[in-house]
Amino acid sequence: MVLSRILIWVLAALAMGLIGCQSDTEWYGKDIRGLMPDLEFELLNAEAQTVTQVDSSGKINLLFFGFTYCPDICPTTLAQLAAAIRSLPESMQQQVQVLFVSVDPERDSGERLRQYAGAFGAQFVGLTGSQDQLQALTRRYRVTYGYGERDANGDYNVSHSSAVFAFDKAGSVRLLLREDLTPAQIAADLQKISTE
Repeated sequence: MVLSRILIWVLAALAMGLIGCQSDTEWYGKDIRGLMPDLEFELLNAEAQTVTQVDSSGKINLLFFGFTYCPDICPTTLAQLAAAIRSLPESMQQQVQVLFVSVDPERDSGERLRQYAGAFGAQFVGLTGSQDQLQALTRRYRVTYGYGERDANGDYNVSHSSAVFAFDKAGSVRLLLREDLTPAQIAADLQKISTE
């Protein structure tokens, strides 16, 4: 009798613990508040004008590093983000902005960046910068990039992170969106950020 009461108490405590864990993990993305810094950058837009995080304030910003010649990770990730944004209520779609930062400034001209980012939607902004600016930003968010060997045509691949960092309208870091998330899951996280 006493043993069964103890067993019931232990099971109840475990169940409450599991419920508590579930309420702490309501995000599909990884909650990185306190683990990563808030949004801060100085880069060049497609018109070669200097822009900073101040120019992106008031929107939910999704920061992603890549390059326009990327054969797989970039188009796949940007297409997922585009699908997530399109699935949001129309009024909320304008509250989201994707900062696509090219780590290949040698090939990614302003015009190329504008066309590439714009192909995914009006919410996509192409940015790049000098190597000093790019290295400062990638160090800030603990990601890396590197260049492969040039082939006979002078082409090369660029290795880069597939991480997408989400920031709220105040520029505070919120989530790391992994590549295995579906557009519906990303959209759910964006809606939650917008209401908090």
